Amino acid sequence: MQAEILTIGTELLLGEIVDTNAAFIARRLAEIGVDLYHKTTVGDNEERIVAALRQALERADVVITTGGLGPTVDDVTREAVARATGRELVLDEALLASIEALFARWGRPMRANNRRQAYIPAGAIPIENPVGTAPAFIVEAPQGTVISLPGVPREMRYLLEQAVLPYLRRRMDGQATVIRSKRLHVVGLGESEIDRRLDDLMHWENPTVGLAAKEGQVDIRIAAKATGEEEAERLIADAEAQVRARLGEHIYGEEEETLEGVVAALLAGRGMRLTVLESNTLGTVAGRLASAPQGPRVLQAGHLVLAPQEAGRLLGLASPLERWEALVCQEVAEEGALHLRRVAGTEAALVVIGHLVTGATLREQGKGESWVAVAWAERGGEEPAEVRSIRVPMGGIQDPARSRVATGALDLVRRVLSRGGH
Repeated sequence: MQAEILTIGTELLLGEIVDTNAAFIARRLAEIGVDLYHKTTVGDNEERIVAALRQALERADVVITTGGLGPTVDDVTREAVARATGRELVLDEALLASIEALFARWGRPMRANNRRQAYIPAGAIPIENPVGTAPAFIVEAPQGTVISLPGVPREMRYLLEQAVLPYLRRRMDGQATVIRSKRLHVVGLGESEIDRRLDDLMHWENPTVGLAAKEGQVDIRIAAKATGEEEAERLIADAEAQVRARLGEHIYGEEEETLEGVVAALLAGRGMRLTVLESNTLGTVAGRLASAPQGPRVLQAGHLVLAPQEAGRLLGLASPLERWEALVCQEVAEEGALHLRRVAGTEAALVVIGHLVTGATLREQGKGESWVAVAWAERGGEEPAEVRSIRVPMGGIQDPARSRVATGALDLVRRVLSRGGH
């Protein structure tokens, strides 16, 4: 079965509200094995809604609309569905009675325009709405099926779960499928390089392998369709094995796992505490780590330094430095991490130093760079501690650039700990 979602409301086109309805419906359709290839948003204009419905019915078995079922003159979904399916609007007495009963229960008088909400296309299957005044309906027409739901998210979700999904399951009886998916999180590789490594997998039809670039990382989504959950999970497992073989340690987690959560868990698992010093990331590293479930347990302290003299003092430099240019180098980062770990008395220390640029444009930040170093010793271990470092470019718009550097810093800690400190 193929479906299409049509969300209706001028406020959606103006960006006044976010269309959460389409995302929720899409997830629930995928879970019961309904294919979704198109989503459309149209304003409160009857002609354009009719045109969108007719186009959707040409390419989908089922069209689900949200919005436009209220009592006001710009709520024209009922009229548009009737026209698109060649029907008249008729008053449904049972729906009218349910709306009147709802107002009576609320202790409020029902206005005349609420009567409009009891009109549905002739022959439609009415769906009472016990949590609102906008009833829904299903039109089974030769062109296809139209299911119209209210736009209020709470009402839409209730009616989708209680009426629409059971209806679709009955329609699919005997041909039901399940769709399962899994997300893997990748760091340290760009989208183009991942695409190159997974090129042949990304041409598969079942399961499918897709990429989604995010700030500082790329998500890989593996989705499989099958007649049962066991078969779908097997298809995903086979594809996942190939993805992991090609991307290796660049995969840091899956599903709801975060990089900072993985790092905190690794530190906690080895009984290690971490001290952080950062400059140009403005506390992003410590903030992300502290927000992880085990973060407060492993983060001993976080130092934010904006003056090069103070950074030099905390990093144990023999003589003060007046400019960041003299601090941003591999030697200072590594020696500073070793010094910070020793002074703080923690098993590990992370240093992130870079040019502090306040401009927000690509041109102003194009030459920036950061050095990240982590020093560590096993709990109770004696000197000398070990140290690793990386250089991270700081080019680009200010906030995303900080996020990328922070991600690089956390990933360095992850890699060191995942390799057993080697």
